[in-house]
Amino acid sequence: GLAYFWCGPETLEGIRRDTLLHHFGDCFFFSVQTLTTIGYGHISPVGFAANILVTLEAFLGVSSLAVITGLFYARFARPTARVLFSDVAVIGKHDGVPSFVFRMANERLNQIVDANVEVHLIRDETTAEGETYRNFYDLKLDRKHSPVFHMSWTVLHEITPDSPFHGLTAKEMKDAEVEILITFAGIDDTIYAPIHARFSYTADEIVWDKRFADILTRAEDGRIHVDLDRMHETAPIADPTANL
Repeated sequence: GLAYFWCGPETLEGIRRDTLLHHFGDCFFFSVQTLTTIGYGHISPVGFAANILVTLEAFLGVSSLAVITGLFYARFARPTARVLFSDVAVIGKHDGVPSFVFRMANERLNQIVDANVEVHLIRDETTAEGETYRNFYDLKLDRKHSPVFHMSWTVLHEITPDSPFHGLTAKEMKDAEVEILITFAGIDDTIYAPIHARFSYTADEIVWDKRFADILTRAEDGRIHVDLDRMHETAPIADPTANL
């Protein structure tokens, strides 16, 4: 508006010239109309300087609209993972090996491709000098990558002698304020956009000497269905181990 005002009253046809306030007001509102490409038509530029300003402002208005539209789309159209995690994790024998287990399910109607999951154990530890630190340990999984995540995924970490879980009891885990942090990443198969999810279990949310109930059923037509109503159910194991 100031630029049109400085160009002089003769550069805009149709503006009021009786007072400086009216002159500047018409210049300002003409600038708004040009920037937003409204163009009511009762004011028009005259001369080289005014037309250059109109050209630059119109280009700026169209470019700004495109950028703002892209930012809004990227912010609000970002796909969500909608990964359902079991309410609890379990520690029990799996194929004769003590294991930490939790499971996930894909609540989306489409598939998640190139899915990856990482699990970390976080606990308080005290150094020889008496300082307390919150340390992170990566947990080795039986399978951390899946080319397609469509229904459910049972994630398993074997508690071997080199596992951060090895030798820990339920009481020791609570005393150390153990937390299991899970990060999930994949790609939406429909719009090919990355999606992420995160979840965690505290020591109180880890159930010992249990296994998860079956949630997969096969219909008469041969299709496999996932019963998400039983997603969080656990059942006793045949040979529980009280001390891992």
